[in-house]
Amino acid sequence: MKLSFSAASPFARKVRIAAIETGLIDKIELVPSTVAPGQANEEYSRITPLKKLPVLILNNGEVILDSYVIVEYLDELAGGGKLIPTSGPTRWQVKSDHSLLQGMLDSMLLCRYEKMVRPQELQWQAWLDDHWNRAWTGMARFESKPEVLSRPFDIVQIGLSACSATPISAFPTVAGARPIQSSTRSIKRCWSGPR
Repeated sequence: MKLSFSAASPFARKVRIAAIETGLIDKIELVPSTVAPGQANEEYSRITPLKKLPVLILNNGEVILDSYVIVEYLDELAGGGKLIPTSGPTRWQVKSDHSLLQGMLDSMLLCRYEKMVRPQELQWQAWLDDHWNRAWTGMARFESKPEVLSRPFDIVQIGLSACSATPISAFPTVAGARPIQSSTRSIKRCWSGPR
């Protein structure tokens, strides 16, 4: 399998942590890729017209798109239930919490594009503030749920690590941006480099 990724992508970071946790990281070739708004990348567009990172390219050439779908695939490949509960109320809570985190990451990414890609005279401050507030309001919700960090390691904790680190890497000058401290081996390994 090949994972097309960018080291700066929090979505790719989630997949890499999941691959480590499921024991599949050594079966995945990491292929650095570059996609940017407003820049053509015809080669990558042939892999996925959405030009989103990451994508997992299976040995038979099929493409799995979207970080959550990739994590779900890896979890199933590893026997299921390691990162995403297989049934019951916990499954739906984990999926719901992860959807909130995914939306928070989307908002952070949109803020990055607005500030770093869009010409300054075209930037929309109210829109930027709204998206930034969505991300931080979501973080406040998780800060009031300490049980999320005390349960067995799952996709929500992986998503929290990606969310908490994104403001630091994408907006190093933003006041109040701070990562969640993690002693989890796979998160530290993921931050130390591709392998």
